[in-house]
Amino acid sequence: MARYAMSIDLTTCVACDACVVACKMENHVPDGFARDWTVQVIKNHFPNFVADLYSSRCQHCENAPCVSACPTEASYIKDGIVLVNKDLCVGCEHCVAACPYGARYLHPEGFVDKCTFCDHRLGTGKDPACVEICPTYSLTFGDLDNPESEVAKQLQDRKYKVLKPEEETQPKYILLESITEKAFTK
Repeated sequence: MARYAMSIDLTTCVACDACVVACKMENHVPDGFARDWTVQVIKNHFPNFVADLYSSRCQHCENAPCVSACPTEASYIKDGIVLVNKDLCVGCEHCVAACPYGARYLHPEGFVDKCTFCDHRLGTGKDPACVEICPTYSLTFGDLDNPESEVAKQLQDRKYKVLKPEEETQPKYILLESITEKAFTK
């Protein structure tokens, strides 16, 4: 069993929205909705400001409040990926309210939808559409339990953070920060 995760390199992402468009096309996301989006966080003030630019999406939490909030068990975790069975979903939106990341929406057809790390592409040799299209190679996808996967290697070589650590959801969408000295000694 795998434990999939995705990383985004904050030092290279330019928030170009290529990932957002690729996701909409690959997953037939209706107009006005999104499974992923870009974020711009400005810190400090001119001339010493710092900007974090990155795409965001479902955090695929190990301790997913959306899964425990679902009364029909339509939300579940498989191989570390948080998914929704649209046939079991009644559109009550309990999971939408429970998600601290705002990563879910009610699809016009009456079920809750969200990022799936393009689970339909797993086993085909293809990365999620957002990873495949990223022009700056900022997104990486892989199995955290495989020490040879690029994501697992990045966590050894890079400083990183997760969004809203205080929620204790154990997200598997990882924001890579600077390169550590260890990376240069290899």
